Amino acid sequence: MKHVFKEGKGNSKQTLLLLHGTGGDENDLLPIGNMIDQDAAVLSVRGNVDENGMNRFFRRLGEGVFDEEDLIFRTKELGEFIDEAAAEYQFDRENVIAVGYSNGANIAGSLLYHYENSLKGAVLLHPMVPRRGIELPNMQGLPVFIGAGKNDPICPAEETIDLEKDLSGAGAKVEVYWSNHGHQLTREEIEHATDWYNKNLKGE
Repeated sequence: MKHVFKEGKGNSKQTLLLLHGTGGDENDLLPIGNMIDQDAAVLSVRGNVDENGMNRFFRRLGEGVFDEEDLIFRTKELGEFIDEAAAEYQFDRENVIAVGYSNGANIAGSLLYHYENSLKGAVLLHPMVPRRGIELPNMQGLPVFIGAGKNDPICPAEETIDLEKDLSGAGAKVEVYWSNHGHQLTREEIEHATDWYNKNLKGE
């Protein structure tokens, strides 16, 4: 998968897995990764699916309707890529924290839904429920931050509420931050994510 890797600084053991939104690429979230933890290593990945010239991590059948078969396949592909990158770049596979926006948050959520211990933690910005009606792996104590917009036309509030319920039910330690905005990322949201990260994951 096309990607950017940056080594961590100092004694940082964390690697931030940056996953862009629809139409983005591997450079989009680099400034946000830097805001959250400027010392962490960074693995920023470009989605392998082309939707009318826009990069995505998995196919969809319509707005908000996921192609489940492709989602399952692409989630496995991303998981294997992280394993390969950890071997190639010599970062700690057990210290990977996803930071995903929109479509990238959905594939990060899908990793959590399908594979136990796939991530050390996750910052999910404007995510939806990746799959419904499946048994989730044990996520006991896994820290997850969800950033949601009260006026998000793409990701209704019910999606956030259901996602939080699913993750908490599997044992994850979830914090939801609601902004009064829509689907766009705001500085305020990233600042809250950074505070949460510093309390829950920094230096672990």
